[in-house]
Amino acid sequence: MHRLSDASALNTALERIDYRTTPEYYIDTEQVTDPVVAYLLSYCPTVFGLKKAIADLLAGRLDIELPEAAGVIEPGAVVRGEVTVAAGALVAEGAYITGPVLVCPGTVIDAGARVRDHTIIGPSCRIGWGAEITRSLLVGGVFMKHTSFVGDSVLGLGVNIGAFASTTGLKVTCGPVTEPATEEVCAHLDGRRVATGQTKFGAVIGDGVIVPAGTVLQPATLIGAHTLLHPKTQIGGFFPAGSQGR
Repeated sequence: MHRLSDASALNTALERIDYRTTPEYYIDTEQVTDPVVAYLLSYCPTVFGLKKAIADLLAGRLDIELPEAAGVIEPGAVVRGEVTVAAGALVAEGAYITGPVLVCPGTVIDAGARVRDHTIIGPSCRIGWGAEITRSLLVGGVFMKHTSFVGDSVLGLGVNIGAFASTTGLKVTCGPVTEPATEEVCAHLDGRRVATGQTKFGAVIGDGVIVPAGTVLQPATLIGAHTLLHPKTQIGGFFPAGSQGR
């Protein structure tokens, strides 16, 4: 009786989820080839659960193993903590990584790049000089070749982050700013607030999106796949897949 009741409650909860908050709205999951990244995307009903899932996965609390650490870490790279560099991945001289972090096959973390805790860099990404990433999932084929920042965020397949672009994940309505943050960040869909359950949440950027140079994304920005963003100092809110964001 309890099992049926629990299953019914789960089904009801899933029916209430807005499709625009699911990983599938932003990412073509059938094109995701890395087994760890694919597992994460299938594990989480909404994009707002991915940060915790990343932390659980890197801590060994989920039912999937990390790949063998058989990648190349060049002399002169600084790697601290639990960092797994998979076969075919490269951490170049002058790169700086603080774990827990997973770097998937085919990815290059170049000199001057900074990757911080609870981050998964999917396959075939290029992270260049001055790029900084923390507490985020890069699904695959992401280009961050210039000085930029991504934190508390999810980037889909083939996303390109322009120079001096940045996500912001902390809600600040009055000062002073406190750490750890205490005020929940909410997304906005159809004029209503959607709870993220987190005090820091940056952006979800769908497949194929190019973030123009110098753009700052406000907290809980949701950008659907293949959206065209026009150059602008700040953007925020929800952008439907395939739209033109001005």
